[in-house]
Amino acid sequence: MFDSDLIKKVYSKLPERVQKAKELLNRPMTYAEKILYAHLFETQELAAFERGTDYVDFAPDRVAMQDATAQMALLQFINSGKKRTAVPSTVHCDHLIQAQVEGKTDLSVAKDANKEVFDFLESVSNKYGIGFWKPGAGIIHQVVLENYAFPGGMMIGTDSHTVNAGGLGMVAIGVGGADAVDVMAGMAWELKMPKMIGVKLTGKLSGWTSPKDIILKVAGILTVKGGTGAIIEYFGEGAQSLSATGKGTICNMGAEVGATTSIFAYDESMERYLNATGRSEVAAIANQMKDVLDADPEVYANPEKYYDQLIEINLSELAPHLNGPFTPDRATPVSEMKKVAEENGWPVEVSVGLIGSCTNSSYEDISRAASIAKQAEEKGLITKAEFTITPGSEQVRFTIERDGFIDTFEKIGGKVFANACGPCIGQWAREGADKQEKNTIVHSFNRNFSKRADGNPNTHAFVTSPEMVTALAIAGRLDFNPQTDTLTNKNGEEVKLDEPTGFELPPQGFDVEDAGFQAPAEDGSHVVVNVAPDSNRLQLLSPFEAWDGKNITGAKLLVKAFGKCTTDHISMAGPWLRYRGHLDNISNNMLIGAVNAFNDETNKVRNQLTGAYEEVPKVQRQYKAAGIPTVVIGDQNYGEGSSREHAAMEPRHLGVRAVIVKSFARIHETNLKKQGMLGLTFANENDYDLIQEDDTFNFVDLVDFAPGKQLTLEVVHADGSKDTIQLNHTYNQQQIEWFKAGSALNLIKQQNA
Repeated sequence: MFDSDLIKKVYSKLPERVQKAKELLNRPMTYAEKILYAHLFETQELAAFERGTDYVDFAPDRVAMQDATAQMALLQFINSGKKRTAVPSTVHCDHLIQAQVEGKTDLSVAKDANKEVFDFLESVSNKYGIGFWKPGAGIIHQVVLENYAFPGGMMIGTDSHTVNAGGLGMVAIGVGGADAVDVMAGMAWELKMPKMIGVKLTGKLSGWTSPKDIILKVAGILTVKGGTGAIIEYFGEGAQSLSATGKGTICNMGAEVGATTSIFAYDESMERYLNATGRSEVAAIANQMKDVLDADPEVYANPEKYYDQLIEINLSELAPHLNGPFTPDRATPVSEMKKVAEENGWPVEVSVGLIGSCTNSSYEDISRAASIAKQAEEKGLITKAEFTITPGSEQVRFTIERDGFIDTFEKIGGKVFANACGPCIGQWAREGADKQEKNTIVHSFNRNFSKRADGNPNTHAFVTSPEMVTALAIAGRLDFNPQTDTLTNKNGEEVKLDEPTGFELPPQGFDVEDAGFQAPAEDGSHVVVNVAPDSNRLQLLSPFEAWDGKNITGAKLLVKAFGKCTTDHISMAGPWLRYRGHLDNISNNMLIGAVNAFNDETNKVRNQLTGAYEEVPKVQRQYKAAGIPTVVIGDQNYGEGSSREHAAMEPRHLGVRAVIVKSFARIHETNLKKQGMLGLTFANENDYDLIQEDDTFNFVDLVDFAPGKQLTLEVVHADGSKDTIQLNHTYNQQQIEWFKAGSALNLIKQQNA
């Protein structure tokens, strides 16, 4: 069992810390609040923190990093001056494996193509005491759930879906690499005290409805930004009826509504999962403090008093859903898809069905999907669409192969990809995607933004449960409803699919020959980390310049982004993943997916030095060479999606000084602050409309930058006219010091020195 001593230490202090917090607050506490208050940093004074207002210093128990984000995080950690991580940390090689042929072949190709990066991550892990999960071991969030997550704990991870661990009762939060560096260096981790959204689940799931449908329903209610700045806490009889991995699925997709994290209280399903994954010792201790690992009874009796928002869902009445296309919050019941698809002109022929990923690759998910596949073979049905399976970990893959599920999928034409992210993050070499034909895919992943899976902007991606994906792949149609519709088999007979069945946990237990873990050296002082100076994959970092203490004047507009601008738009994944360890090279993808508000095109902005329209990175590099600061303007929920800090580091590296938007996604706003950028919002959202293509910007009172004080921006138009607008910010004094120092890492180095 990993981290046995750490977990025992956390549990030994948990009851006393929670009791002290309750006495101070003089009121009942939600479960998430108990964990937060029990993880205050040693120098953080205990107080009644105001939700959504007060910044609080926390001490997470552990850190997890996936290979794409770990590169930049560890490059920063190398510069921190520390010899070993202060908390248990792990690196998981899951993002750099492209899905194309099948698992074994794709893994072998990835190991060769990414050898330099994998060797770098392995050596840094070995040197600094970091656990290393080799390529093929599995997806970070599934591996964390199987090995590291524990009820009552707190962790951060350099991936937005770190929140998956909430399925085991953990406060798990996605962050940028700079935040991870803080914690690994033994510093406090700062977070604004989250608001609390309660979701009361009544009834019980049945038939075709799955845990996935709960979060698809919640996404439809809250939208992609409705959970921003809040923790979603699920409770009620319906919550207790769900498996631990089903809870994980729900928490995983909480990232799609912008939630800080999501969580379920400890219960018997978590106990069963801990026992099944070799952690009976954790379950035994947790069983002795069930009252601490749950909200107080008064909270559940009157939830409207203790949550900032309350949602109620009756699982007995919940219908299976399909969310999409192009956004994970457009929720449509399967029974209504025929009408909705026709109204919107969506292609109804399903070209590919994809199951698995970090969101839905549990044994339960796979067994339920396999029950549908088995029916298809037995009832003489021929699968109309391509069908792929992406296992979440080697333990899951090995176990489902042993139990015959992979054979079942292959009999209906299924293709098993490597234990990696693959198509879910754009690592999918899909044949024909370059033709950009209009088509529909269905998957059990979490995100479905335009171009995310295959790079084709005309691929309509819909999110649903693994069992529903399997049924729609067999039918080959988006408007097929397995609850009511029949299919014609190869004998010309009309047959109906029965409801899916499955197993919460493997009846014969989990099994694996080589899980893929590599422990670090006891003493890493002798380990040498080499980065070739001419490498195009890795680049040692140089510190960003500190602020000169003067107002920023004469800044030019780089781009005014219109509509949805996610981190995929700001720093695309897919083929660009190969440059995640080389800041200058990956900066060539900066904002190439953002839609220019002045011409509705991507990667085409006006160069104010020449008057020509050119690619965004090319124009910005010219501004940087000329010593001209620039500004990026954005719309609502700017930077939603992945936690990738490259979306903040690239503009910083190329000379963008400020990002001004209507509203930010939480992680991206923090990432901008960490890198010494100005992340600001319009005090009046309508001022977004005042910005013109050839404007110049003057920050007239930046020298007076202070917490709670608006900044004034003078916007000078080409005709000489001016507009003066007010900008809001959420910087506290510590974060202003990051800005002054040039970055949070610069400040850490100063303090260490």
